[in-house]
Amino acid sequence: TLDLTCRRTPCFVKFSEMEKIISLETEINEVQRLVLSVTTGSTSQFYFIGKKCEMLQDMNTHLEAVLKEKRALRKRLMKHRCQESLPIEATFHKCIVDLLTEAVTFIEKLESHLQSVRSIPQIPHMMNNMDTTLTKTEVLVIELEELTEQILKWEELQKEVYAN
Repeated sequence: TLDLTCRRTPCFVKFSEMEKIISLETEINEVQRLVLSVTTGSTSQFYFIGKKCEMLQDMNTHLEAVLKEKRALRKRLMKHRCQESLPIEATFHKCIVDLLTEAVTFIEKLESHLQSVRSIPQIPHMMNNMDTTLTKTEVLVIELEELTEQILKWEELQKEVYAN
């Protein structure tokens, strides 16, 4: 019966907006899952990480397009449409308020999720920097061990000189 009614009424516009928000949430969850799999993957899987980065960049461009419409979507969600549309049963009022609150929270957190996705292409560069730093640290440890040995030898010589 609902499908037969006109979808242009404000009530159904509101529900279609909610459907869009839910689909955006599923996309964000997919991005988070991909980010988690990229960050926990082993270094032998860089080939697969490259493909995942391409997928994430495609997702990123899509999410950036959605972000451009963020203000318009927020304005539409903030309008009180209950009085303009079909009456909603009192039992569903709390659910709709909760849903709107979650939608606004999602939109507010969308930018931080997008920043996380934007940082993914920099992971290989960061890994190279970490490898270089690890190598430098190992060299410093070796030099420290050599200096420790020299100090111990010098200490023994000083003890012999002092004993004599």
